[in-house]
Amino acid sequence: MLLSRSYRPSSGLAPYVRRYYVFEAELPGDMVIEDFLLAETAFVRCLLKGEWQGEVAPGNWSRPDKMLFFGANEKPFKVRVQGSFKVAGFAIRPSGWHSLFTCSHSDYTDKLLPFRSVWGTLADKLQSELMNAGTDEALIAAMEANILEKITEIGRPDTDPAIAQLEAIARTDSTVRVEDVATAVGLSVRQLERRCRSAFGLTPKSVLRRSRFLDMATAIRGFSSPTERDLAELRYFDQSHLNREFRRFARMTPKQFENAVTPLQTAGLKLRQESLFED
Repeated sequence: MLLSRSYRPSSGLAPYVRRYYVFEAELPGDMVIEDFLLAETAFVRCLLKGEWQGEVAPGNWSRPDKMLFFGANEKPFKVRVQGSFKVAGFAIRPSGWHSLFTCSHSDYTDKLLPFRSVWGTLADKLQSELMNAGTDEALIAAMEANILEKITEIGRPDTDPAIAQLEAIARTDSTVRVEDVATAVGLSVRQLERRCRSAFGLTPKSVLRRSRFLDMATAIRGFSSPTERDLAELRYFDQSHLNREFRRFARMTPKQFENAVTPLQTAGLKLRQESLFED
């Protein structure tokens, strides 16, 4: 059984970090779970115990390090675990992207990398501290301290208010037109496109489409009320539109998704829903 725990960041880091999380499961050693991720944000994950891999190319499974960096996903990213495992990590707010990274997020979309290739020696330091942490509180303290160190190192603590507005809009009104989003955040469509690619790793249209799918997937998994499921369905023009979007983001129909066993992806949806109510 997969156990997931998530924690809010401190008030000082809330503009940069969406959530800290710990996932763990006690499973038979020969048991293999294959699933997919569709992450709205980039995130960092430390493998504290077990074996965990991602499909970096068709048929090519890789776990390049224990300390991993994932870019946000525009398409489903296949993952698998074998036996018992425990991971800890944090999800990054797009509006705080440039306080933590020097490259555009679009350079990392749909990619899995060793975190040291992104953060250098600070990633090694964080990994060492996480591997030696004995409690969730110690894990979170180590992540907070190293994130603060990185913000200081880069020296750009200001977050992007327009991207923060887009984050909120995508989570509350994913059917809005991109032109209307640009007007709401005070940018031209071209400016919004450029800023969104740099911070989210995707175009504004892709961000909104993915958010709409995740709203529907969350409702199917039972993390929102039946009324919210009805509302999520109304965001699609018809059944054909709904099927098309599910094939794009899950590689299956809504009915297949409803019957599928997706414990890792479901844990991510649960994390998303928890953060939605606390933003």
